[in-house]
Amino acid sequence: MKETKGIPTVSRFRFYTSAKRILENPLPFHHEKFEKVGDTFRLNLGFNRKIIFSRDSGFAEYVLQKNQKNYKKSEIQTRDMAKYLGHGLLTAEGEHWKKQRKLIQPAFHKKQLVSLLGSMHEAILEELKKIRTDAPMDIFPVFNDLAFQTVVKSLFSEAVGQKEIDRLQYITEAAQKMLVRELRQPYLTWWFKLSGSIKEHLALTQEAREILKAIIEERKKSGKKEDDLLDMLLDSRYEDGTAMTEEQLIDEILILFTAGHETTSNALTFTCELLARHPHEQEKIFAEVMAAKQETDSLYEFLRKCSYTQMVIEEAMRLYPPAYFIDRVNLEDDEFEGKAYPKGSSLLFNIYEIHRHPKYWEAPEEFRPRRFSEAKTSHYYPFGAGPRKCIGNNFAMYEMVLTIAELVSKYQISGFKDEIEIQPLITLKPKNAVLKCDAR
Repeated sequence: MKETKGIPTVSRFRFYTSAKRILENPLPFHHEKFEKVGDTFRLNLGFNRKIIFSRDSGFAEYVLQKNQKNYKKSEIQTRDMAKYLGHGLLTAEGEHWKKQRKLIQPAFHKKQLVSLLGSMHEAILEELKKIRTDAPMDIFPVFNDLAFQTVVKSLFSEAVGQKEIDRLQYITEAAQKMLVRELRQPYLTWWFKLSGSIKEHLALTQEAREILKAIIEERKKSGKKEDDLLDMLLDSRYEDGTAMTEEQLIDEILILFTAGHETTSNALTFTCELLARHPHEQEKIFAEVMAAKQETDSLYEFLRKCSYTQMVIEEAMRLYPPAYFIDRVNLEDDEFEGKAYPKGSSLLFNIYEIHRHPKYWEAPEEFRPRRFSEAKTSHYYPFGAGPRKCIGNNFAMYEMVLTIAELVSKYQISGFKDEIEIQPLITLKPKNAVLKCDAR
């Protein structure tokens, strides 16, 4: 293999002496190294394992967009995540991914999503009833349930019982936690296998597949059209006129559960944490929402009128991007701005750092939603970029704008601690998001 050239290297010694705090939260370690050696560095893990970290937005744009054909996702997604989720859009690669993306893309077009806004809105209103006003509460569990219920209702309408929904949510979250343990503690792989933990969670995943199979078969048998995502996916056809196999359809649904609820619940929680610290921003949202509700009964038009609410969410995702890392591996040797990357280099783009880099953002640590009133910059990656940009980005934005609009119209948010606590796992999760919600 050719040697990586022009890239500063952080030694294995530095890594191992910081191993404990990296396990808890790798972001401070990465920030220190970026500040010390530059926007791209190589971390030597030993045993010929090297990872290249970067907060260079130009390099990210080059890899994700301009030369994306030379890059694939790492085995963390294509192998480790696929073990639990199957080979859907998030974990698929190559021709299989292209085929699936082309098939599924129309179901997530803005015009198609309009038909889902009613069920999405109903699920949001129902879950917001769990907000307590008598005492401070951790807001994350509410949003976690809300995001999962919204995905389920959009997928299946009313064709699935609460018992099945609860079980699917439990299995989805249990599999995610197990995957985090495997990725963060690879030295315990032998124990996870010997103790039966991996086998147990794979069995749970199979149980989820059986539940979904029964739902799909019942829908086919009924012949009833619900105009939900399941119908759209069942009606989708490849170029040769064939439909997805049942196994592939289940893979895609499992991906939607995972990608569609955790990142959204994280983003909603961080948005509320920031709003609690900026009450004047809440009042701007409140005024916008009240005016929009008076002007239209159409949910789609309502969303269009809530432009400032969307800016607030976008700014929250800049400061706390749920997908805080994007990984890629190059298929052939490459070079960018004098730095050489041999074939098979493992790249990790730190989106958290890119979104806070003073080179790209004015006053990057400040919460300034108005910065998104201007054209989007090339330094903003909450949903990724290029052909593999998250297919559900419009779905997520509709859901989040509706949620924040309804929440702020009903409650004033306060009662925050000094620091917003984070828990970087597979996604950037909030921690101890205890807030006070007072009815307006």
